[in-house]
Amino acid sequence: MSRAYLLIFLFLQLTVEVKASYLLIPMDESQTNHLKAYGITYWVLQKELEVDWLLNYRGGSFMMKYLQSIENELIVRNVSYEVISDAESNQIFEMLSSPASNTDIMKLEKYPTIAVYSPKSKQPWDDAVTLALTYAEIPYQVVFDDEVMYGELPKYDWLHLHHEDFTGQYGKFYSMYRSYPWYIKQQREYEASAKKHGFEKVSQLKLAIATNIRDFVAGGGFLFAMCSATDTYDIALAGQNVDMIESMFDGDAADPMSQRKLDYSQTFAFENFILEQNPYIYEYSNIDTGPPKGRRGLREDNDYFTLFEFSAKWDPIPTMLTQNHTRIIKGFMGQTTAYRKSLIKGDVVVMGETKSIGEAKYLHGIYGKGFWTFYGGHDPEDYQHLVHEEPTDLNLYPNSAGYRLILNNILFPAAKKKKQKT
Repeated sequence: MSRAYLLIFLFLQLTVEVKASYLLIPMDESQTNHLKAYGITYWVLQKELEVDWLLNYRGGSFMMKYLQSIENELIVRNVSYEVISDAESNQIFEMLSSPASNTDIMKLEKYPTIAVYSPKSKQPWDDAVTLALTYAEIPYQVVFDDEVMYGELPKYDWLHLHHEDFTGQYGKFYSMYRSYPWYIKQQREYEASAKKHGFEKVSQLKLAIATNIRDFVAGGGFLFAMCSATDTYDIALAGQNVDMIESMFDGDAADPMSQRKLDYSQTFAFENFILEQNPYIYEYSNIDTGPPKGRRGLREDNDYFTLFEFSAKWDPIPTMLTQNHTRIIKGFMGQTTAYRKSLIKGDVVVMGETKSIGEAKYLHGIYGKGFWTFYGGHDPEDYQHLVHEEPTDLNLYPNSAGYRLILNNILFPAAKKKKQKT
């Protein structure tokens, strides 16, 4: 009898092991919390465990070897998962590897170290990326001018820029906010930082920051920028040999020939753009299709952009960056809302667009050994976020398709194409 019980026990143990070989985190509509699923994946990578990113399979699902500790964490964070057998996982791998399917497998092997370029003092606006990182429980470090100028960027794999004005015009808030305490404080802090690093003007310091970031990308870094940090970054690089800004920002008049002196060969994404040099207009150039110039009839109820579908096997990078449970994403505004397609360089990959009005929302490119992504707008779940508004509570948007695009970029540096079994 005891031997029979022993055989039954061993059989049950073997059955459990077979059934519990893998954990599948689905990223389709069945997922209860898409955003925290990215955090779980990052947490697993921190444990020096591998994760398979299943491109174009159930919304870009994740799969990993079964461990009780991972299952416990999935339960604690309320992330949906399925326990599958080794045989089932092999079936999935074979299906995704088939030449007939637009799917593939990316192996995530090493968690990326993350830096966010942001002033250390409190700003009168929030940042969608830091909101996403905090909600997903993904750690990051805040860096600013000192860290960049002291050469600390190579310590990180991934750098985020949000709502920064690399032209040195303090966000072009002069017309409306120049008498506000936060504006005055920011201007003083930026001027002190410029002087500390040996520059006469804030615009000169910001150009030095931009070129250091460019070198970070050229050396193999990953850059993700949103809102005004996208177009002002390129404008700063194009205008590095000319004074583009007026006296209220840097103490002397702009060069009247500055438009003609722009060097578009220095930029990442944009060319042939026209500067908006009026300091009283809340805009930098004609790159942006958003306010105050209007969005040609778009409102919150009809503002959407569409993600392109790429070949998972031939274009794995844009495929990773566009993984989602829907191809139609709600639009959202920002100081830089979206990009005029006619001004985008030919080698840039447009990953999301509103085709009817000729604007792009989501761009990607290669520079040197590294990669960059530009995402227009301020907050994917706040259509028109204003200065001093409360930050978005992501507990209300755990399945946000717009925020998923941000978190795709977080995991991108960890990816390595999975070798097929022989």
